[in-house]
Amino acid sequence: MLQYIVILLDDASTSFCNYDVPTRQRKPISLEYLQKGIRFAMMQGLKIQFVYPDYELPKDLQELVDSVVHYDIKPSSVADENTNVIVVEGWDYETAIALQKSTTLRIKKDSFLSMPDNILPLVKAVPNVNVVIRDIENFNSGDFDKYKSALGKLSEELKKMYAKGEKPQINLLTDRMVLPSMNNCNAGDTTITLAPNGNFYVCPAFYYEYPKEDCGNVIDGLTIKNQQLFRVDNAPICRHCDAYQCKRCVWLNKKMTHEVNTPSEEQCKMAHIERNSSRSLLYAIREYGDFLPGKEITEIDYLDPFEKRKEW
Repeated sequence: MLQYIVILLDDASTSFCNYDVPTRQRKPISLEYLQKGIRFAMMQGLKIQFVYPDYELPKDLQELVDSVVHYDIKPSSVADENTNVIVVEGWDYETAIALQKSTTLRIKKDSFLSMPDNILPLVKAVPNVNVVIRDIENFNSGDFDKYKSALGKLSEELKKMYAKGEKPQINLLTDRMVLPSMNNCNAGDTTITLAPNGNFYVCPAFYYEYPKEDCGNVIDGLTIKNQQLFRVDNAPICRHCDAYQCKRCVWLNKKMTHEVNTPSEEQCKMAHIERNSSRSLLYAIREYGDFLPGKEITEIDYLDPFEKRKEW
């Protein structure tokens, strides 16, 4: 059941997930499409998330945006005190630290794997950090050990912070400790996207990568073909999995396996390395006292749940 609508305010709106935005000229959504998109959201009872480009919006669009209750996702170049989530590219997070806002950090794997400690100033300064590895499809067999090592280094630092009474939050390590069930991106299930061209898409990535695969438009309405495939209960592997923090990115699924409900080996292995690192961190924190009583993460003997498909 839909709960959220993501509205891209421009063709060049920032990416806040795995996809990259192709080089495009500035092309803001029309006032008509924005009005109809907002009306659609209100009629359906959807929460609105606006995604901004890196420039100031035309006055009429900004006034309409400000007239409704919404959630702002902005690149760091235009972020302000009213921003809900700041999107940072690479290690350029000074603005996010200054504003002390929740942050999505988009980073390439080699940069993260070689310098994981670079994220610590951000983790210490903002309420929570959502790390997005931009090029998951480029992970190779040697990178998985490096990923485990990088998360291990971060865990040691987070352990020290918890020992001091601090409560750092970083999706790669702390989300799994508190989640009771799958908490994925849910594009096409609980979330839909309105693009500047007036069409609906499963998510922003589909607009940029598969522009002809729309789900209707603000004039004729929304139609999601085979919507059941976007639900976790129709994902043969994911529905048995307990890597609850996994993004389960349906765009990456389609891109890498050609099936929106089937993740790639890279996504699965990364998610399980995160899960296991969270488990280790959970029990390490308990050395300093009672923490999340009753919460347990069982030990497993695999990284790729595809290996367990026959048992499931």
